[in-house]
Amino acid sequence: MRVRVPASTANLGPGFDTLGLALGLYDEVEVLVTGSGLKVEVIDAGAGPMDDVPTDERHLVVRALRRAAEHLGLDVPGLHLRCHNAIPHARGLGSSAAAVVSGVAAAYALAGRELDGEALRLAAGFEGHADNAAASLFGGFVIAWADGGRFAAQRLDPHPAIRPVVAVPTMRSSTEATRGLLPETVPHADAAHNAGRAALAVLALTQRPDLLLAATEDRLHQEYRAPAYPASTRLVTALRSQGVAAAVSGAGPTVLALTTDGILPAGMDVEGFDVTELAVDTAGVQVASA
Repeated sequence: MRVRVPASTANLGPGFDTLGLALGLYDEVEVLVTGSGLKVEVIDAGAGPMDDVPTDERHLVVRALRRAAEHLGLDVPGLHLRCHNAIPHARGLGSSAAAVVSGVAAAYALAGRELDGEALRLAAGFEGHADNAAASLFGGFVIAWADGGRFAAQRLDPHPAIRPVVAVPTMRSSTEATRGLLPETVPHADAAHNAGRAALAVLALTQRPDLLLAATEDRLHQEYRAPAYPASTRLVTALRSQGVAAAVSGAGPTVLALTTDGILPAGMDVEGFDVTELAVDTAGVQVASA
C-alpha cells in the first residue's frame, strides 16, 4: 500500500499545543508486509539530507505501525518500507507527526479498519500533544485537547480565502530544546491575552480572515523561544509590521504567513529562507493500494 500524509503547522500564534492546520506538502510511504525481517529505505524527495534518519526499529513509521498493530491485534511478521520524505525535518512543519500518522494509518488499513479517535490517541501519544497529529490525520483546521491524558480533536473547514506561505530556513530546531526555553509560569495577563486570541483565531480561520492579524498575536511562547532562531523572529516581526498574519510554525524555525494572496510584501529580507506558498490540505492522510 501507499500512504500519503500532509505536513502541518501548529500553534498558529496563540493556540499553543491546541491549533493546527494541514498543509499541501506530503511524505509518501510504501508499505509491504513480508514474512520476516525489516527493511527501511529512506528517500529524499525534497526534505533535505536524510542521513540522520534511522533505518531500523527506531524509525518513527515502524514504531507507530508496530504500536498501532499491537493495539488492533494485527500480526505484522516483517516489513519493507520505502519512505519518500518531502517534509523538512526539525523545521516546525510536523515531520515527526506525519511519520507517526503514516504508521498508524498503515496499520489501520492493514487491519481493514477506518481511522477513529483511538488512531489519534495512538499518534498523539508519541508527541504528548495532538495538534500536528490531528491535522495530518484529518486535514483542514483542527482544535486539539487532552482530557485526563486522552487526546481528542475537532476538525473544522478553514476559510477558502486563506493561502499559507511558509519561509523555511536551512537551520534546524529541536522541539525538545525550544520547549526547554519556556518558563514554568507566565503572567496572568499574558495567559488571558492568549485565551482571547486563540478563541478569535477559530473565528478568523473559519469565517473572518480579515481578523487574522489580531488573531495570531501570541504572548505565551514565541518571545521565550526567540533566542533559538533570531532570523525567524525578525521575519515574523517584519511581516506583522506590514499587516501580515505571521507566526512561528510549531516549535520553529519555519515562519508561517497566513495570507489571502499567496505572496509576501516586497522588501522582506528572506535571505536564508526558502519561501513557498502551500495549499491547505483538506483530506488528511490517504491510503491506497500500491
